[in-house]
Amino acid sequence: MLKRILVLDDNSDILDVVHETLTYEKFEVKSTGDGDDVMPLVEEFNPHLVILDYRLSGANGGEICQRIKTHPRFNNIPVIIFSAYVNDGNELAAYGCDAIINKPFDLGELVEKVNKLI
Repeated sequence: MLKRILVLDDNSDILDVVHETLTYEKFEVKSTGDGDDVMPLVEEFNPHLVILDYRLSGANGGEICQRIKTHPRFNNIPVIIFSAYVNDGNELAAYGCDAIINKPFDLGELVEKVNKLI
């Protein structure tokens, strides 16, 4: 059975590359560019890992991470946040994420962190 990963990024180019890379690495991937889709997709898709972009319109990735981490059914799902706007990783860690990836990122780093958390 393939491990399932849910990816959120409002940049379609990044979303496509991450989706393609993780699919190539033999993960089942669902992608969305809309933060409002995340919690319904978590419930429907039941991912083994969630990857969130930090800067989004509406709720940011950190707030979505907090929703996942405080949900009694999903709080054990590892969450990676990636962002181009982070000077201090403690700011993002405060949301409860399991890993942080700074943009621009190396796809090898992404795959390594995903494999470590799954």
